[in-house]
This record gives sequence, C-alpha cells and structure tokens, in this order.
Amino acid sequence: MSNRPIRLRAKGRAIHLPVKEEPPSPNITATETRRAFPIRQLVLAGCMLVLAAAYILRLNEPAATVVAQKRELPIYSVARDDKVLSISFDASWGADKTIPILDILDKYEVKTTFFLVGGWVDQYPDMLKEIVARGHEIGNHSDTHPHMSQQSEADIRKELHNMSDKVEKLTGVRPTLFRPPYGDYNNRVVTVSRAEGYECVQWSIDSLDWKDRGTADIIKQCTYRVEPGDIVLFHNDSNDIVNALPTVIEHYQQLGYTIIPVSEILLEGEYTIDVQGKQHPKETDEPKPS
Repeated sequence: MSNRPIRLRAKGRAIHLPVKEEPPSPNITATETRRAFPIRQLVLAGCMLVLAAAYILRLNEPAATVVAQKRELPIYSVARDDKVLSISFDASWGADKTIPILDILDKYEVKTTFFLVGGWVDQYPDMLKEIVARGHEIGNHSDTHPHMSQQSEADIRKELHNMSDKVEKLTGVRPTLFRPPYGDYNNRVVTVSRAEGYECVQWSIDSLDWKDRGTADIIKQCTYRVEPGDIVLFHNDSNDIVNALPTVIEHYQQLGYTIIPVSEILLEGEYTIDVQGKQHPKETDEPKPS
C-alpha cells in the first residue's frame, strides 16, 4: 500500500489523513508466516471436503432408501399374445342399471367381473345373486369403500374379510380378486391383499363414465386404443353406461377380441409386473428347444 496520504474532500476543503501502518508482530517471523499460510490452506481444504462429503451423504440417503425399497404394484394389464381383454364394473352405490347391463352382456355373450362393495351387497343381495346366476365373476372392492392406503394392516384384512364373507354366505363362492377403492393403494395394501389370497387388480382403460360427460365420451375413452390383455373399468351406476356399452362391446368384437372375466385374463404360475403394471410370465433359465 502507498504511504501517500488519502485525500478526502468535504465542503470544498481537502483534508490530509496520514495512513497508520501496523508494525509486524515481534513473535512471528516472515519465514514462519510463509510456512503457516499453506498449512492453513490445507486445514481449510480438509474441513471443506469433510463438510461436502457429509452433505452429499445426507443428500443421497433418501434416494438410496427409495431405491432399496421394492415398490409393490397391482396388475393393470396382462402381456397376452392372443386377442383377449376384460371389462369390469365397480359397484358401490345404486343398482337400477345393473339388470340392463346384465341384459346387454347376455345379448353379446360376454362374461365379465363385478367388483362389489360389502355395503352394496348388504343393500342388494338379490342383485348379487342375479349377477352370479348369469355367470359373471365377483371381485372384492372392500367392505366400506375407504381409502385403503390410510388403513392399518388389521383394518385392510377386516375390509377384505367382511366383504368376502358376505358374498360367500349368499353365493357359496369367495372372491379371489381385489380392486382398491378409488384406485388408492400403497405397498401395504398390495402385500396384505396378496397375503390374504387376493390378486390386486386395477385397469388399463378407464371409461371415465363416472364423470357423466355423455355416451360419446365413454365410447371414445374405451375405443381410441386397445391392446391384448387390457382391463377396462366401468361403473354399474353411471348415467350413460347402458347407452355406451353396446357400441364398446361391438367395437371390441369387430376387432377380433374375445371378452373374458378378469381372473381368466391373468397369467398362471410365476410372473413379474413391470413399472407400467403389466403382468408378464417370469423368464426361466431353462434352454429353449432347438
């Protein structure tokens, strides 16, 4: 730094302030100062590395935990080579359109799956018997239609058991399929339902019939893309289901599809489920025949 005085100007007058220089410490030589400087740098660099490593480990800890956890998925669709698909009906409230739906299914010689809520079975036991009498499959849709991901393991089991007990008492048949209400699930829901002997099933084509956007919209939602192994979702009490269902069925049949119950579209034996929820046969290490 220059020893020349700093000139500050205030109200037009120059003020001369001498610069005071600090004398060097009598206990530290210039050589010692030069030696201490790289040591301080090394210490600071080491501290920064430790802090950075700690931050990165904390940052990566949740990601590592997520990767380590296996996500349990329901079956949304099935890898099939043959042209088959399933249509299904969720029944939670109302039943006035159920007989017309059954009549349409009879007309087109279609068998399907009805996922019923236990409360609906309590209210319409004769309708349950009619569905079974016409050759359709019954799936478990819980007893009280709760958000299953918010239930404890004990409550999930209770929902499953109570509903299936009612169906078995009235029909002699116990459901083997389970569809979570609202499509709401987590690992606990899937693992508990499978441990209780149910295959957890969702859907790959959503009619969105519950939105009541009209017959044409239901048909569009169900027909704009179709693949072997698809599972279609309807509701038995939607306003336009009776008007839309014949056209949807005819479209599938004209494309060469056979419509079968959900349990029949699922693969037998060991399987895997990909990230889209599609069920695939488990690959084996056995050599293929030449």
